[in-house]
Amino acid sequence: MSLRRFHLLFIALSVVLAAFFAAWAGGQYRLAHEMRFAVTSLVCVASGAALAVYGARFQRKTKNL
Repeated sequence: MSLRRFHLLFIALSVVLAAFFAAWAGGQYRLAHEMRFAVTSLVCVASGAALAVYGARFQRKTKNL
């Protein structure tokens, strides 16, 4: 596996982890109604979106490598 593919795999796994963590924090917010869970969920969603954008740009930039 090339370093490029490993990097793309790692980014994809990070996006999935951010999504699961956001879902968990959202579920905890529904149960406890604590703002820290809502903030955590929003930060994870934003991080996952930023990682997805980064992954797409990285893939386009290194397409010919």
